[in-house]
Amino acid sequence: MCGVVGIYNHKEAANLAYLGLHALQHRGQESAGVVSADEGMLHAVRRMGLVADSFDRERLGRLPGSMAIGHVRYTTAGGSLPKNIQPLTVEYRKGSMGIAHNGNLVNAEKLRDELEEAGSIFSTNSDTEVVLQLIARHDSGAFVDRLAAALTRVRGAYSLVMISGDELIAARDPHGFRPLMIGRVTDSPDSVVVASESCAFDLIGAEKIRDVEPGEVIVVNREGITSHRLPTAKPARCVFEQVYFARPDSVLDDISVYEARVRMGRQLAKERPVEGDVVIPVPDSGVVAAMGYAKEAGIPFEMGLIRNHYVGRTFIEPKDSIRHFGVRLKLNAVPELLRGKRVVVVDDSIVRGTTSRKIVKMIREAGAKEVHVRISSPPVTGPCFYGIDTPTRSELIASTHSVEEVQRYITADSLSYLSPEGLLSAVKEDREIGFCTACFTNDYPVAFEPPASRRQLRLIEV
Repeated sequence: MCGVVGIYNHKEAANLAYLGLHALQHRGQESAGVVSADEGMLHAVRRMGLVADSFDRERLGRLPGSMAIGHVRYTTAGGSLPKNIQPLTVEYRKGSMGIAHNGNLVNAEKLRDELEEAGSIFSTNSDTEVVLQLIARHDSGAFVDRLAAALTRVRGAYSLVMISGDELIAARDPHGFRPLMIGRVTDSPDSVVVASESCAFDLIGAEKIRDVEPGEVIVVNREGITSHRLPTAKPARCVFEQVYFARPDSVLDDISVYEARVRMGRQLAKERPVEGDVVIPVPDSGVVAAMGYAKEAGIPFEMGLIRNHYVGRTFIEPKDSIRHFGVRLKLNAVPELLRGKRVVVVDDSIVRGTTSRKIVKMIREAGAKEVHVRISSPPVTGPCFYGIDTPTRSELIASTHSVEEVQRYITADSLSYLSPEGLLSAVKEDREIGFCTACFTNDYPVAFEPPASRRQLRLIEV
């Protein structure tokens, strides 16, 4: 996942970047960073932890200048280490540059081996640094030309925001795996902003201009906004952004996430109806789809599971006498809504199945007569190599077990998923737009090279 934000030509650039990261916190909770540019000098604050814990007035005061980029990190490649906190910054013969990256490069390990053989020295083990090294090795041309040359060598998913000199640069890979959009601050029309999701614009008072197109590089400088194109490829936007990752109040590629999830729930009710007395979501990711299911099915919607929004990491595990500790720390059932009822529980996905099993048991213990599980996406059968830390294929329960076997494992009275066709129809709504569905269909738009594949699996298994 990860979230990126960029601010150009605003007197409070660092503050806006900080606020934008607040809105994107759901995209990464391991670390947060902001880099500002002031008269050619880069200033950075990068820390492990949440945005609110990483910044205060004093730290933001260390970030002068009218340009800034920010990043919240969710580790896939490189590991959760302080040295990998983004945005990354470097000094080289052409000056200073900073970069924030959402996505994952499938050939990063191969390129890194080549660069190290040629004498490059890396300071992180993040795939993002490969892009910086490739840019630095190009001698001539404007920065955008050197960036474009570097990007033609990398394969996989990248939505980038960068600072170089007096320019802010945004780039999206030719498939458009990860979202990226550009806008303007409402009360400062000369101030340009870039972010992973439109919800960041809402918080800082910016209006969306448009999405950055797949394969597009945008340069923002004193001359205005210019667009450059990379070699074309078939668009393959990540459909799981619509299912789960993005905030429901965001609009990605002109698709309202909220409305798409309502349609997913409605379509699921059409495809997989069941007699029930109440529809409840698994909060928060299943809430909107459950509303759509309830509307289509004509069954009352209730918040039968309540989420503790203030839960953080815990370093103690109680004795076995406290059952379902991990789930109960985040969720609790409301017996008054569930007792004696036929309950339809809607969630966005099942990955390993362990959490779903505990949730079903919790609902039964609250007095439910029947528990029917409905999932607003198809079975997850393949790992993602484009920026999502999914388990290995063997750990994905749907890749090794039938729907009936999964149903028995989670102890539900019935289990059904939304079909791949139903998911795409709900998201697209008759639009001509391409999506990546590899995690459901194992149809990978970009083949991962063996070194990168082994590296990804090793990181996922740790």
